[in-house]
Amino acid sequence: MDGEKIRVVLVDDHVMFAESLARRLTDEGDMDVVGIANSGGQLMEMLGSVDANVVLMDYQLPDGDGVTLAAAVREASPESHVVILTGADDESLMVDAIQVGCAGFITKDRASAEVVRAVRAVAQGEALISPPMLARLLPRLRQDVGESNLSLTDRELELLGCFSRGLTNRAIAEELHLSVNTVRNYSQVMLAKMGAHSKLEAVSIAMRQRLISLPAS
Repeated sequence: MDGEKIRVVLVDDHVMFAESLARRLTDEGDMDVVGIANSGGQLMEMLGSVDANVVLMDYQLPDGDGVTLAAAVREASPESHVVILTGADDESLMVDAIQVGCAGFITKDRASAEVVRAVRAVAQGEALISPPMLARLLPRLRQDVGESNLSLTDRELELLGCFSRGLTNRAIAEELHLSVNTVRNYSQVMLAKMGAHSKLEAVSIAMRQRLISLPAS
């Protein structure tokens, strides 16, 4: 994303909220709101003609829920990072969203400055979830399905362990004595290998296939 504007699509049936947030993001200078959709159907039509880095969508939409729509976005626009806007921290929703590849969550009562920071973080490949919340959700992601057929390097397994602790790219770089760019590059290669669309989905796959265990509390 270096040197390029972050392309954002907003999905919310509250028109005034969406338009206000669009103005706030655009005012930042490093973001372009390339589309506003008021329903899932509008979004899917839009994705055929716009290239979005980040899709910021309300969980409750007139024609469906954000998790179901996120799965469709993942198929239609694999390069888009999906963030769910929620009214509250709903752990069941978060588990489902993680497993369909969402990059994270943010509650709608957050200040606009926090939403701006969230969009930037997600565009850089970060996960939007607090480490304590991730620690609570990890046991619910475990679904033993047999031995993994994925062949990951020791470095990639180290990265997965860092992801499961909710570490940012910068924190991972410091812990593993790497540059932030190297961490990003390794992460992108690993996500592609795993068929994952976010760090959180990679953790979900790794837990399900028993590639990593629960971090020590």
